[in-house]
Parts: sequence; structure tokens; C-alpha cells
Amino acid sequence: MAEPEPTTDTPPVVPEPFPEETPPDAYVSRETPSREQDDPPLAMEAMRAVQILNPSGEVTMPRPDRPRIMCVANQKGGVGKTTTTVNLAVALALHGNRVLVVDLDPQGNASTGLNVPHHAGVPDVYDCLIDNVPLAEVAQGVEGIPDLWCVPATIDLAGAEIELVSVVARESRLARAIAGHPEKFDYVFIDCPPSLGLLTVNALCAAQEVLIPIQCEYYALEGLNQLINNINLVRQHLNPTLEVSTILLTMYDRRTRLADAVEQDVRNHFGDKVLQAVIPRNVRVSEAPSYGQSVMTYDPGSRGATSYFEAAQEIAMRGVRESVGRNA
Repeated sequence: MAEPEPTTDTPPVVPEPFPEETPPDAYVSRETPSREQDDPPLAMEAMRAVQILNPSGEVTMPRPDRPRIMCVANQKGGVGKTTTTVNLAVALALHGNRVLVVDLDPQGNASTGLNVPHHAGVPDVYDCLIDNVPLAEVAQGVEGIPDLWCVPATIDLAGAEIELVSVVARESRLARAIAGHPEKFDYVFIDCPPSLGLLTVNALCAAQEVLIPIQCEYYALEGLNQLINNINLVRQHLNPTLEVSTILLTMYDRRTRLADAVEQDVRNHFGDKVLQAVIPRNVRVSEAPSYGQSVMTYDPGSRGATSYFEAAQEIAMRGVRESVGRNA
């Protein structure tokens, strides 16, 4: 009996998989956001944009029963004070609140972000502090946002620290200027310079609440004790109603363990004062000021705009709860 001939239909050779496949983004910087994180689906992005821009005016954030004067302070630079001031103010103004932004930083970045003229010769907050010019004569309406006004800062403000030294009641000049404004605002945001000088002291004396933006990095925590000590000194000697009411975590990169560690430290230390909303690293937030806009109007569907919108909602809701607690 003849043996069967060997078949020629041998199965194709399947290459063995590599023991460890290299992930497609293995060589991408950890600081570079992936498209999945930064570009949500178009439909979702459009829904967010409509909610944030609120063209119909139907979506409103609750208004407080009395004006809330909030000082945005942190002596460390680059933690997002101005960005936070501008975007929270725009978000609240777009949703039914009357808002005033006082730019107390000689760099004038808040004025730039709101597209308010602040070149030399423009009446500014310096005139209010040094020459007692009424705040109403200096405040400018923000284009495209009817319920938002800004008191700009020019380069003249750089000399105010020295000139205020010899002025009577130098710490309360801004408080008197805000109290003398005939309009009643729901929110007044004071954008402070990155220092603890007389301008910041003026802001702390004028405010009822302090909002501290904290960058999710280790250095941001180092100077926090000094800031809290200064706030306590102002409370003891100049403004007994002042309190740290709000902590906002900014520049959060969820792909790093450091951001998680900083967030846990801050939440453990400050508890309920820390907003649940966290501001991520987002290129749209950085791009917006170069167009004279907040991220809320520049790219309302972006993650940065959505996060600031949620932070503004949370601040508004907390104000309502506090007023209910006071009246109870």
C-alpha cells in the first residue's frame, strides 16, 4: 500500500506578537494633552458651547442676596489668578449676574483678557486710590457682555505702592471707592498682584472673601502658609469680616501623580473650602488672552471653559447656601 503524498497546503506562518508592544504615545511628553482629552465629540462640544454662552438667557446662576466682594490672591506668580478672575467673572455675567472686575495688578492682564483699553492716559484704578476719583468714572463696560464692567490698571499703578505709604488711611482706599459706587453688583472680583504689598492689603481690606487659586505643583504649597498668616493679620487688625472662602485647584494634569498628591494635600487641609471643580491644563485657556477674550467666549466648548463654568456654578450655589444659613 502506497504512503499518502505529503500535502502542499501548509498553514501560513503567523508571526509571533512582540513580547511588549510599544504604546503609540510612548514618546509623547506627559504635558501634551491627547486628542481624546482635548477634543470632545463635536455634538457634546456644541452643547457645552450653547450652555456656556447662554444666548437665550434662559440658563441663570442664582444671584446672592447681597454683593459678594472676592479678592483673588496668591503671592506666587503664574498660578492662574488673572485667568481665574476673568473667566469666573464672564461665566457669572453670562448667566444673569452683575459683575465688576477690579484690576489691581500693574501688569494689567485682567484688562487685557477683557479687551478693556488700559494704555497710558486711560483713567484707571490708580486715580481712585491716589486722587479719590469715583470708581464709576473709571469703570468700563466689557464689549459683548452687558452685565460685566472692568476697572482697568495702567502702568501708573506700579508707583502706587510707594505713593500710598504717606496717604491717610492707606489700607482702606479701595474699600471706600467700592462702597461709594452707585451701582450695586452681585459680584466684585479684585485681581491682586503676585505680592503681599499695599495693593494686596487694600484688596484684602475691601473684600469679604478670599479666593485662592493653587497650582497643582509642589512650589505652590510652599508660600501658602505665609499668605494665610497675612490674611489672619488683616482680619485681626483691619477687616474682621474677611475669610478664606474658596480654594480653586488650577493647571491640574491628571496624568501625573504629583497633581493627585497636591490635590489630596489641599483637600485634607482646607476641607469644604476647596471647590469640587478643578481647572485642567488646557491650551485654549492660554490662547484666549492673545485674542482679548476669556476662554468662555474664545472656545466655549473646550475643557477649560467647561471647568470654569462649573467652578462659577459652584461659587454661586455656595453663596445661596450661605445666605440661607444666615437667614435661618
